[in-house]
Amino acid sequence: MARKYTAAVTESRPEHRYVAVYPGSFDPITLGHLEIVERAARLFDEVVVAVGHHPTKPGFFSFEARVEMIEQSLAHIGNARAAHYSGLMIDFCRQIGARVIVRGLRAAGDFEPEFQMALANRELEPGVETVFLIPEPRKQFISSSLIREIASHGGPFQKFVPEPVAAAMMARYPNFYEVRRQA
Repeated sequence: MARKYTAAVTESRPEHRYVAVYPGSFDPITLGHLEIVERAARLFDEVVVAVGHHPTKPGFFSFEARVEMIEQSLAHIGNARAAHYSGLMIDFCRQIGARVIVRGLRAAGDFEPEFQMALANRELEPGVETVFLIPEPRKQFISSSLIREIASHGGPFQKFVPEPVAAAMMARYPNFYEVRRQA
């Protein structure tokens, strides 16, 4: 006779809660990132979109602004939230009790550095697994740097980002959009 498992099993055994961290710079978060979060939220109990401090990248938006835009963009996902961290991402995973790292792979060029990072993280913390998700084909080319490039030239970047990001980007480059409206 097969046993029936329910969500109550997870709730009664909190050590089996699966918290996933989706780390990145998210400068800004894109619809490709958002798709990965939505899919991860269906797989794990909680997803933390973790904005990392990169010492060689000053950032287009501040950490606080990125976290705020991400929180606004995740409002429709009940089990996802944003946070920022500095230092090793694997230490952040330990700090919040995450057992999974989620990474998105867009193309073959993403694989090698992600593979190396996953192996290093496994060596540093064997209890944390890395899971790779591939975005749908129409979102695979989207990157934060592409969004910033399009926006800096006044191009139509809005269809690649959540609404809170579009508003923040347009506020950042008001002159470009004023010129386009007048043309």
